[in-house]
Amino acid sequence: MSLERSKLPPARQRIQIDSSLAIVNIVLLLIFFFLTTGSMSNSASIPVQLPDTSELPLDLLPQPLLSVDADGAMMLNGEPIAPGTLAAAMIDEPTIHLLADRNANAGALLDMLAAEELIAVEVRMVTLHRVQQDGT
Repeated sequence: MSLERSKLPPARQRIQIDSSLAIVNIVLLLIFFFLTTGSMSNSASIPVQLPDTSELPLDLLPQPLLSVDADGAMMLNGEPIAPGTLAAAMIDEPTIHLLADRNANAGALLDMLAAEELIAVEVRMVTLHRVQQDGT
């Protein structure tokens, strides 16, 4: 029997496939993908069409409506309101609808809303669709 065992080829060791290199490659590819797509979406080449806020039909818009002019003047439901008094006027309202002038500075608008310290009041933007001369 010892002769038969010696004629057999030696037993091979099983080769284990290491998948960690493939996982690292996939993770690196995902990182490169998100880096490139994130940098493309943050570019300033996206055109923005601003809303038009001329000739407001206040009776057809949702209430309470806060209108903000380009110079920062505020009107609540058609009545002028002084800065710092909006929170007191909104004490019983859970939602305020904001209609800003198309030339208003977005940063100044956010700063103005932050200064009003509206607590538990949801702010919703309102826009108007203006029919052009060609009917679109």
